Amino acid sequence: MKLQAVLCLALIWVELQNGSCQAIKRKKDTDESNTHSGGKRVRIRQPAPTSRKGKNQSLLTQVLDKGRFLRLGQSTSLTPGKNVELRCKGSKIRWSYPTYLGTFNDSRLSIKHSDKYSQLILTSPSAADTGSYSCWVIVCDGTDCQKDHDRTYASYIYFTDQDNLFVPSAIHFEIVYLRPDRPAVVPCRVTEPQAKASLHREVPAEEITSNRTLMTYDPTRGFILQNPSADLQGVFYCKAASRGTPQISTKYQLLYVEVPSGAPFVSLGASPELVRGGDNVNVTCTVLGEPEVDVSFNWSYPGQGQRPVHIQTLWRLVNRGMGHTTRVSQSILAVEDIETIDFGNYICKAKNKHGETIVTTKIVSS
Repeated sequence: MKLQAVLCLALIWVELQNGSCQAIKRKKDTDESNTHSGGKRVRIRQPAPTSRKGKNQSLLTQVLDKGRFLRLGQSTSLTPGKNVELRCKGSKIRWSYPTYLGTFNDSRLSIKHSDKYSQLILTSPSAADTGSYSCWVIVCDGTDCQKDHDRTYASYIYFTDQDNLFVPSAIHFEIVYLRPDRPAVVPCRVTEPQAKASLHREVPAEEITSNRTLMTYDPTRGFILQNPSADLQGVFYCKAASRGTPQISTKYQLLYVEVPSGAPFVSLGASPELVRGGDNVNVTCTVLGEPEVDVSFNWSYPGQGQRPVHIQTLWRLVNRGMGHTTRVSQSILAVEDIETIDFGNYICKAKNKHGETIVTTKIVSS
């Protein structure tokens, strides 16, 4: 019995020694894995989780003083009068900016390109320069170049001016067309994003509230009327206030449009209807359309290229009752001292941005 007990104690002691040696070996192996061949300890870093945020960050920046840069967000407020320099990274860059700066070829605006970036410089900015400034990368495959929509960056810049809460307009009385099938915008934009704006009718004097129509205000666009109706016609203006006396915007004439969008609706007729040789005849092509949509006319007629004719084109806005406004465009073809060669088919082609309509009338000898 004593011998068996001694043997058991000996076996237990051996097992304990083996476990201790293995623990020491594991620790030693770990220590060795943390050292270079030169015996220096290195720190093992866990790989950082990947993030796509950097890829989505804007490459549009503002150059500040002393070589500092500010990455622009969706909107930025700047002080008028201080020159602005914007940069966009890339070797092939295009820019967009408030339309009137390009329309009037404003010398205050300049754009320069280099191998690594493009810069837009605007000197002596004012409240009128408030608007969206954007840049994008151009990707080319040979001679085929396209805009890279994934690398397009924009910032709406407010040039805040307490003396001009509304962005000045070159037009002192603007027309806004109301249509039942689309929203209308009264474009009274502000230069201070925190300014409180309201919409007012001139006669009868009243403020238009959201209780009367689905209306929202976007400081970058103006008042958006979701479902405009004919009762919103008239002269309107916007009022805004920000830490001072309220200011009034440009006035807007709101007109309700009767004719829906589409190819021209054309009528064609001759006067007089009964014609004899030697008479003077007017052939009139009339189009009823949207107030701001231009219409072009083209004629085909007997004796074309052989007989002289006079063609006059004109248009006007008319109120067709119940407050509906329509644009009437006309082209009048006049034939003097009509001859046999002038009898036959007169064809009018009327075209707008939505399509083309062709109509025919025939002049015969009575």
